[in-house]
Amino acid sequence: MKHNTYIYILIMFAVSYALRSLPLTLIRGQIRNRIIRSFLYYVPYVTLSVMTFPAIMHVTAHPAAGLAALGAGVVLAWFGAGLFPVAAAASAVVFIMELFL
Repeated sequence: MKHNTYIYILIMFAVSYALRSLPLTLIRGQIRNRIIRSFLYYVPYVTLSVMTFPAIMHVTAHPAAGLAALGAGVVLAWFGAGLFPVAAAASAVVFIMELFL
């Protein structure tokens, strides 16, 4: 059974285009519903978290090192550290944990 790659590409294009164009054509005014606005506000953060968390746990040789780095990053970010210090500290924590595990 031979599959036509161009049909798959066309279907992917149609789905991607529909997901981007339908909201623009169906929603004319400002969204006033507080629940929907809150949901749309947090969607990018949830998507990024869902993609990042499994990588944090599986990219290290020991999941405990990834978990320790995640904890260090969360604590530093909670206290207002910027992106570079958080990333550097998380990398250092993974390096040190990997040396001892």
